[in-house]
Amino acid sequence: MFPPLELVSYIGLILITDELPAPADFLIHRFLSSRLKDRDAPRSKCIMLAVSEDIERIKAVASKSNINILQNGRFKHIDLPALLEGSGDTKEDLDGPRLRRVFDILSSELPQKPSDDKSLVILDDISTLEWLGFSVLDLSRFMRALRAVCIKSGATLVIRHHLINLSEPDALFQQLIQLCSYHIEIRPLSSGRSGAVSGELCMHSGPMESEPLQRRIPRPSALQYRLTDSGATFFNKGTSEGVL
Repeated sequence: MFPPLELVSYIGLILITDELPAPADFLIHRFLSSRLKDRDAPRSKCIMLAVSEDIERIKAVASKSNINILQNGRFKHIDLPALLEGSGDTKEDLDGPRLRRVFDILSSELPQKPSDDKSLVILDDISTLEWLGFSVLDLSRFMRALRAVCIKSGATLVIRHHLINLSEPDALFQQLIQLCSYHIEIRPLSSGRSGAVSGELCMHSGPMESEPLQRRIPRPSALQYRLTDSGATFFNKGTSEGVL
């Protein structure tokens, strides 16, 4: 299956990038369900820092994996727009201080030291925060702080970033790519979406992972996937036979 459990429980930053024709919603939910259903980590927390994903949709998708997140004491949904709107409206409160409040809340939810029950933190997504007016500088500091507190507590940090102009990577992406240990690309087919194939997935090691333990998936050998009502099916490029 993808993602493998070793990646879901990896201590560090995993960057997921997607494009408008091939959104990575399904992969975000697969990370979440994999952690919540992992019997080897029954006390691990799953914290969703949600920017554009409301709780009702998360609840509906999770139910397809037989997970009732409202009754699951390990799951916590933090509505960032609501939290940020309630943080004050003076000019001094526009950027850094408001993100600091998010960081403080997350820090209080995570264990103070690493444990066997590794937590999962998902920021979905950071692009919208930039579109809401937060500067790249403040978001860069925020990302570094999130990564540091997650590593300190032995947690996995997953951040999704939307790519708009592939020929000119944006400044926020350039900051993210320097901080990540693994980079997962969700890409549309160059020929366009078909009934049999919805898109493809590649995985690269990042600068923060000197000795990659996960199998890399380069673009020439990308995994293709097909989205259905029950989730995603993966198969080798050029075939339609599910392999993961």
